[in-house]
Amino acid sequence: MHDYWVKQTVGEPLYPDLLWSRPENRNQAGKLLIVGGNAQGFAAAGEAHAEAVKAGIGTARVLLPDSLQKTVGRVLEAGEYAPSTPSGSFARRALTELLELSAWADGVLLAGDLGRNSETAVLLEQFVQKYSGQLTLTKDAADYFTKAPLGVLDRADTLLVVSFAQLQKIATKSHFLRAFTFEMSLLQVVQALHEFSQQHQAAIIVKHLETMLVAVNGRVSTTKLKEDIEIWRVKTAAHAAVWWLQNPSKSFEALSTALVNTST
Repeated sequence: MHDYWVKQTVGEPLYPDLLWSRPENRNQAGKLLIVGGNAQGFAAAGEAHAEAVKAGIGTARVLLPDSLQKTVGRVLEAGEYAPSTPSGSFARRALTELLELSAWADGVLLAGDLGRNSETAVLLEQFVQKYSGQLTLTKDAADYFTKAPLGVLDRADTLLVVSFAQLQKIATKSHFLRAFTFEMSLLQVVQALHEFSQQHQAAIIVKHLETMLVAVNGRVSTTKLKEDIEIWRVKTAAHAAVWWLQNPSKSFEALSTALVNTST
């Protein structure tokens, strides 16, 4: 019916060739930098690291604000630390460490739990402008760009793993002519994502009506869940970031395949 829309179900990949051609050597499986946390916790960064390992990443490192160094200590062996604000979020001065580690990585995942801080907002804006590699944003990392989303929407090599409510805000602030509403049917959401992703460079993963949707350059895939899941963004973002960096020239296929096993 729509040549831009393909469908898969959990456990049945549309692109099995990607599963068969995965890197067998850890040294060839890519490097991912995970960024997140504030003085109140680092659950998103920790979960993202664990899920990236499950997804088959070669090496993953985690950058946390140094307000967490005493708390985390040796719990997270992959932890690195950057300057924090008095309230415990990433400070603007963390940009140096963030850019240095990003140069090491094949991709960066802003995993969330960043807190709400004006300095962190400036840091993220500067980082998005200066970093040119694969960038995945989810949870409150995406919230920082909902009021002025074009910096990430029109950035190449960008993936937004967002809730439907976040997508609504992003689309509205980018002046998209069609509104995303919770009352939309799956077909209507697919059509809207098709149009939206044709207008912007960023790829999108979102969940609606117990279905995961991927949109890249006008193409849309849907993965029907066997049962609905409430907490899904960090896990999905981690797996998507790994599959994407391992298949950089096949972003649509990689992101769609990443959903096959993360939704169970």
